[in-house]
Amino acid sequence: MADPRTYRPAPGSIPTEPGVYRFRDEHGRVIYVGKAKNLRSRLSSYFADLTLLHPRTRQMVTSAAGVQWTVVSTEVEALQLEYTWIKKYDPRFNVRYRDDKTYPLLAVTVGEDIPRAFVYRGPRRPGTRYFGPYSHAWAIRDTLDTLQRVFPVRSCSAGVYKRQAQLGRPCLLGYIDKCSAPCVGRVTPDEHRAIVNELIDFLAGRTDAIMRRIEKQMLEASADLDFERAARLRDDLEAMRRAMEKQAVVLGDGTDADVVAVEADELQASVHVFHVRGGRIRGQRGWVVEHTHGIDDEGNFDATRAVPGIVSDYLAQFYGGEADLAEAAETSDIAAAVPREVLVPALPEDSHELADWLSGLRGSRVSLRIPQRGDKRALAETVHRNAVETLTQHKLRRSGDLTARSAALQEIQETLELDAAPLRIECVDISHIQGTDVMASLVVFEDGIPRKSDYRVYRIREAAGDGRSDDVGSIAEVTRRRFRRHHEDPAHTPDETDGPVDDESDSDAKSTASRRFAYPPQLFVVDGGRPQVEAAAEVLAELGITDVPVIGIAKRLEEIWLPGEDYPVIFPRHGEGLFLLQRLRDEAHRFAIRAHRGARSKRMTTSVLDDVPGLGPSRRAALTEAFPTVSALRKATAEDLCAIPGIGPGVAAAIQTVLESDSKATGESARDMTDSNAQDRNRTDDAR
Repeated sequence: MADPRTYRPAPGSIPTEPGVYRFRDEHGRVIYVGKAKNLRSRLSSYFADLTLLHPRTRQMVTSAAGVQWTVVSTEVEALQLEYTWIKKYDPRFNVRYRDDKTYPLLAVTVGEDIPRAFVYRGPRRPGTRYFGPYSHAWAIRDTLDTLQRVFPVRSCSAGVYKRQAQLGRPCLLGYIDKCSAPCVGRVTPDEHRAIVNELIDFLAGRTDAIMRRIEKQMLEASADLDFERAARLRDDLEAMRRAMEKQAVVLGDGTDADVVAVEADELQASVHVFHVRGGRIRGQRGWVVEHTHGIDDEGNFDATRAVPGIVSDYLAQFYGGEADLAEAAETSDIAAAVPREVLVPALPEDSHELADWLSGLRGSRVSLRIPQRGDKRALAETVHRNAVETLTQHKLRRSGDLTARSAALQEIQETLELDAAPLRIECVDISHIQGTDVMASLVVFEDGIPRKSDYRVYRIREAAGDGRSDDVGSIAEVTRRRFRRHHEDPAHTPDETDGPVDDESDSDAKSTASRRFAYPPQLFVVDGGRPQVEAAAEVLAELGITDVPVIGIAKRLEEIWLPGEDYPVIFPRHGEGLFLLQRLRDEAHRFAIRAHRGARSKRMTTSVLDDVPGLGPSRRAALTEAFPTVSALRKATAEDLCAIPGIGPGVAAAIQTVLESDSKATGESARDMTDSNAQDRNRTDDAR
């Protein structure tokens, strides 16, 4: 592992102009390529304190042995050079957006004398038109099978075509009229190419003219009393309509656009895109990639800050690659690779340069923007739901793998030097806003998967009177209540309260305190850093419990803290053990926030109206019945309030005044501190 200080260039020697830089390892291989508006500012950030760097960035700078840069004139040139170098060197630390077998294409070999249509995966080839990508290969086969009734193009391989030509008889598709059988001369090559051109026009979205022509032929055949031909043309029209229904119209103005959505967490991001051509969804694809965006100076992750950087990476790599494939295929339909419009969830800092670069690839202006309203906004939300689902399924596949779970438990045991694998792990998290409605969650994982019947919610009763922060005191209280009767009855009932219970939990989770835990945990995890771990360890020592190890997981750099240790334990970044602990922490965080929101909503609906002068119990009950939530009450006008029996103009004005002051106080409170985790991270950093 190299020390970045050994190859750090002198700050004064780095230019301040735009440019592209390359990090190389000791063997001279390029391991990372990046661009910058200001090379000096960007490169200097890589040589900061290693403990402040993102783990992936830290691994990159310690794997490198040198850095080089090239100055360019504009940021657009920097984009072009960055993409060229990424394609040339394939650096292992650059995020990659690559297709796999999940996204096949419909290929038409227009460069052959007798073109064929077939399902294809792989690099683009010259002389071939591609349509898609489709979600599944069966979707292409189903569409092609439907359209071959109307456009009987050849779909057989070269070997089958040659064999049938030698035999002098067509294959099965030729006998059932789903191939025009050019192999036996049923149609000439020119006639077959005309059929292929019609199929290409239909797939490219030029459907109206074709359907009008066939409908006209059907009416003419009916007028000539050729009812058999008219019936056949009628069935052809129905087949084309079925094929079009599978590609639903989503944008009525016939827009050509790609709609991109991103869902990110601290480690990975799901990038999903819908390809819309002629207003119809022609295909979709998605990736789950690792990223290094969204980490602020304190090491905290912010998804809203991560998305613009992920979008920038995606646009540069994906469309550069698509343009190269279109160029290699010698097709003039560059719009299939780079559309006229790209809709993104957030604009990156270099959005203008990216738009200029994409316009250069397409040869005409490309718009890069965020959809604000209407059909495009609705479609963007649909794509985002797909991105969320993709990331969720990716995590579930990983967590649902028995081998991966076993490896995770073994890695935790070895890294933390436990006596046995922690088959039962419990995790605690605290949620509140400035010390109000403080709720704690306790979630349980057994054999690496959630045991929701054992989830518990605690309403924090005590205040920290020993000078410690509220979060630290709350962790101590929850730990004490969880393990108070540990020695008296190992299969004890935790001292829980009547807090809200998750709807997704098993029915047993809704039981009262009579529900008993099966056995104590082999590992107790708190969401937080060193102060929280020390608080939990002190309580366990006070209760005389020595057989339950306790650790804390801090979000800052995903560090694992042990009681009494000055430095954290760093798990392998891509290991199954860290992934399992993160899932446990995220589940505890979700459950705690749900409990806090439930407690806060219950309090707010009953307390806001208490401050209104002249509003008695009966009037308050009538208001609550008409406007069951505070948000509904805030939206009500003075006329709406006066419509309630017993409410006059004076009382209505008093209600609106109280609601307005409460809204301002809530907004200031939310800006100061959104939840307990923000306090936790700040105090943890101060303690370090």
